[in-house]
Amino acid sequence: MLGEPHQLIVIGGPTGSGKTKLALQLATHFNCSILSADARQVFQELKIGSAAPSEEELKQAKHYFVGDRSIHQPFNAGMFEQEALVLLDKLFQENNTQLVCGGSGLYINALLNGMDEMPEIPAEIRETLNLRWKTEGLPALTVELKQKDAVFAAQVDLENPQRIIRALEIITATGRPYSSFRKKTKKVRNFKVSYFATDVKREELYRNINHRTLQMMENGWLAETEALLSYKHLNALQTVGYKELFHYFEGKYSLDEAIALIQQNTRRYAKRQVTWLKNQAAVQWIHPEMDVLEILKKIS
Repeated sequence: MLGEPHQLIVIGGPTGSGKTKLALQLATHFNCSILSADARQVFQELKIGSAAPSEEELKQAKHYFVGDRSIHQPFNAGMFEQEALVLLDKLFQENNTQLVCGGSGLYINALLNGMDEMPEIPAEIRETLNLRWKTEGLPALTVELKQKDAVFAAQVDLENPQRIIRALEIITATGRPYSSFRKKTKKVRNFKVSYFATDVKREELYRNINHRTLQMMENGWLAETEALLSYKHLNALQTVGYKELFHYFEGKYSLDEAIALIQQNTRRYAKRQVTWLKNQAAVQWIHPEMDVLEILKKIS
């Protein structure tokens, strides 16, 4: 009703834990939109490999940040924060309840709490680090990060070159640990937040991941990846799944080996997502099959 405080419901959780189905049920109940907080689903070329909502699911509720830009366009958590806040201001005029769903914790945190201000980085530092990544490999950069900023190294996804390089850029330019710039000063928002995360037993989660990987292959993931071979250097493609399939095309793995590695690395990624969420004090854990009426009782 008009005059009531705006309410943002957030559905987070590890990949393969049933977030999409639950979010659709809640969106139907509230007759609201869904903002996707997923660093890969935003790219139109990565429909299969990012496990983006299906055409049928997209028809059930209006989605934003799903396939709405190209891998050739830059996108990051700070951009998501700014665009999502502007969008929410408009959506809240139509409905006091809106929904965010996704597994990119950094994106959700940026929207809820804001991003820390970071110093400008000379282009030559970024270029040098990117060259080192290509010539020395990611493990060499990871070792350096652990030596210079053990705090951030313990928090970040060490398989994500974009995050590793970004941290080393700050360290190189300022001589200070990247973690010292992460003040975690919460910004004021004009909406209340109910933050949920889908809680699935590890065995069930891993079965879901393994099965979904095979289903994505059946849906044409290999062809989707092959069409992107000439763009494999882009940040959008430095992610689990595409990297392993690129290696298959390069002859480093057989297809079966690549699929097994995708399953393994996705399970590891899901484990890191769970660890990150457990460190978020505001998160309420719920099973994805929980009745919507039971979830409504938990909304603050």
